[in-house]
Parts: sequence; structure tokens; C-alpha cells
Amino acid sequence: MKPYSKLTKEELKKLKGQLEKQFEEVKAKGIHLDMSRGKPSKAQLDLSNGLMDVLNGDSDLVSSDGVDCRNYGVLDGITEARKLLADMSEVPERNILIYGNSSLNVMFDTVSRAMTHGIMGSTPWCKLDKVKFLCPVPGYDRHFAITEYFGIEMINVPLLPTGPDMDMVEKLVAEDPAIKGIWCVPKYSNPTGVSYSDETVRRFAHLKPAAKDFRIFWDNAYSIHHLYDDKRDVILELLNECVKAGNPDMVFKFISTSKVSFPGSGIAALAASRANIEDAKSFMKFQTIGHDKLNQLRHVRFFKDMPGMYEHMRKHAAILRPKFEKVEDVLEKEIGGLGIGTWTKPLGGYFISFDSMDGCAKAIVAKAKEAGLIMTGAGATFPYGKDPKDSNIRIAPSFPTVEELAQAAEIFVLSVKLVSVEKLLGAK
Repeated sequence: MKPYSKLTKEELKKLKGQLEKQFEEVKAKGIHLDMSRGKPSKAQLDLSNGLMDVLNGDSDLVSSDGVDCRNYGVLDGITEARKLLADMSEVPERNILIYGNSSLNVMFDTVSRAMTHGIMGSTPWCKLDKVKFLCPVPGYDRHFAITEYFGIEMINVPLLPTGPDMDMVEKLVAEDPAIKGIWCVPKYSNPTGVSYSDETVRRFAHLKPAAKDFRIFWDNAYSIHHLYDDKRDVILELLNECVKAGNPDMVFKFISTSKVSFPGSGIAALAASRANIEDAKSFMKFQTIGHDKLNQLRHVRFFKDMPGMYEHMRKHAAILRPKFEKVEDVLEKEIGGLGIGTWTKPLGGYFISFDSMDGCAKAIVAKAKEAGLIMTGAGATFPYGKDPKDSNIRIAPSFPTVEELAQAAEIFVLSVKLVSVEKLLGAK
């Protein structure tokens, strides 16, 4: 079929009638599917059930350096957990600080203490007239929610195939001391699946911010979440690049095992310079006497090392890969060449990013909901929930089964077609 924009008004009206009939038939099936968040499926969770068995009442609960993991203490995490998360973060063990179960929690805490007490002796952000953050878009809604919660002004920066628009980033941070940070998901970005190029990482490392307390918030949520063994994105390690550029303190790297083991029951860590680590610890000591060391020990005993973790992630990929491919196949078959949408084909991560015709995203999501498919709200991938073009939609294929995804994709493409036809009819 030729592109919708080439159809006459009469052809569009006829097509609209056909699509509405198909839509009513799908709607009559009473389908209820939820693709609103990037949650691992039950099959993925089952992969980590062995975590429940590695420790029991008869287990040796002492860490490699003699710490009884049942007791208080060890603020920065047991040695073997620091080693595992340091390897996962591609940094030396001295640059890692273990937290609790959630990297999002670590990010929130980091912004919170910057607000109340400042970073490494700088003026607390709450005492400044204005605090701003750069937000590559489309991006992760929970990042934007944190900065919005603290009343931080967010500035959109286009996310290109190579990463954020670095010409814009360099100019803004150099000129405005109110800009204190930038949110980044450098590998298999949420939602586009983009991974930052070597040049982008090096340009980050060489930034010359006007604010001495400017920090790159580098959320490495999908660092080992590849879909294919033979096609993998590799990015430069930023902390080392910052050291080489003479900016060792400029980055906070966040990581967790949330989509490796059990979401909500994993381990999280901050990777940063020693100065940043000591600054973070000086606040953490008022929050806790030590995070859950039994959970740290459990993870180390289960995964053992990075080769063990990589092998585990291959099992995740085997479950996720056919789901991504199913969605991509349906999109290509049903709307490829119609000129009513484009989408990403990521090599890892948890999302596919779809861009509709301008002004259609909210209507598409609403139409899909009408037929029983819940998706991430249109606009969620932009600060304040405001997509200037109303075009971006995040597709999360991980939770439904492949069979359910076939149904979900059918509802989605029908919704895209209907809303696009209505948009074009309104313009003719």
C-alpha cells in the first residue's frame, strides 16, 4: 500500500471505515494487556530463583574478609559485593559504594543531599536562586520525576543516534552556572535504545562547566542487557575518561542488579571518584549503619563473578529477544512504508521507541486503551510530561508473552493507522 499521505480524501474515508470495522472486532475480544512499564516477565524472574537457596540456616554467613553479614557495620558494602559491582561498572573497587536495592533510590538521595547540603562543600542547591538540569529527550520518566519533585528546572536536549546533542550540552553548561547536572542513560537508552558514541563520551569527559558542582548523572541501567551475542553495543567507560581529561569528580555512575536478579530485591551501587565516594559516605553514615549484607552475600554466592553474570544475562536475552522481534516484525509488516511512524530497533535494553506523525501520540495511546492495551502515557518520555511534537510513544515488550505481544501489536498498529487517517482527513 502506498503512503497514507498520498491517498485521496475518498481513499482515506474508505480506509477509515475498514479500519474501524477491524478495530471493533479486536475490541470485542475483551483483551486486557499492560505494556506500561519495562517489567521483567515471570519467566525472567524464575531465572533468579536460585538466589533463594544459596543461603540458609546452615550457611556460612561470613564474607571473604571475615565480616558476619548478619550484624551491623560495613557502610560501603562487603568486599566481594564491591568487587562484583565494580566489575559490572568497569571501575576499580576503590571507586564503588554499595547501597540498598534500588539505583533510583541512590539517584534520589544524591539529588536530595545536593539540595540540602551541597556537593563536596559547594553551596546547597536549595540556597540558590535557580537550579537547572539538562534532560536528553526522549528519556526516562523517573529521572525527570526526581528533578521535578525538587523544583529543578529541566531543559530539553535532543537525543541523537550518537547520544545527546553535545554542541548544545557544551554550550549550555559552559555558559550557565545554574546548570548542575544532566541525566544520561548511556547504553541502550530508555526509551530509544541508543548507545552513546566514543566521541560523545569523550566530549562529556572534557566538559568545561561554569558550575564547579556540575555532575553527569550516568545511569548505567542496561550495561549488560544485550539482546544478541553477536551484535552488542560497547561504550567507553566515562569515569576513566574523566580522569584522563582532568575532571575526575564530574561523574556519578549508577548501577544495580534490578533487571539482572529480582527488581526491588537487588543491589545498587554508586561509582565515582574517591572524593565523591567519601562525600557520599559522610552523609550515608547518618542514614544507615550498613545496607543489607545478607543480600549482598546472596548475590555474590549466586553469580560468583562477571562471567557468571554474563551467562545469566544470556538467559534473559533468550526470553526477551523473540518479544522484541515480534513487535518489530508486526510494525514492519503492518505500517512499514506507510509514512505514519518510525521506530527504533535496539540491540539491548527494555524498550522500543515509536514516533508517530506529529500530534498523534496521545490519541494513539488513548485508542489502544479503548481496545484493552495499556501503554506508557504519551509525553512521559519528556520533562513535565510535555512532548512538544506529541509524537513519541514508549513500547515495553518485556512483560507480556510472545502470544500476548502479537495481540498487543495488532491493537497498537490499528490504533496508529486509525489516528493517522483521522489526522490526514482533518488536514484535507
